[in-house]
Amino acid sequence: MKALFASLTAIAMLGVRAVAPGVMAQDKTIEGQVMAVDPAGKSLTLQDGTKLTIPETVKVQTDLKPGAKVKAAYQEKDGQKILTNLEVAK
Repeated sequence: MKALFASLTAIAMLGVRAVAPGVMAQDKTIEGQVMAVDPAGKSLTLQDGTKLTIPETVKVQTDLKPGAKVKAAYQEKDGQKILTNLEVAK
């Protein structure tokens, strides 16, 4: 019985390891200069053409303007780059 329990536990742990990487997406980072900010505040575009979608859960400085240098963290979801953090260089 102990051997069966140990085997089932090992199989369950392998299943968790196989699923966990997809569940816990890692942030990617990018640095650049802001080219444009969506007037509604839902996205920003960097000089290299990278478009970052700003979710309601992320607060962005209201004075963010084209030309500002930023460091952004994001996650890719459904083909979009969703902003998770934004730092504006001073």
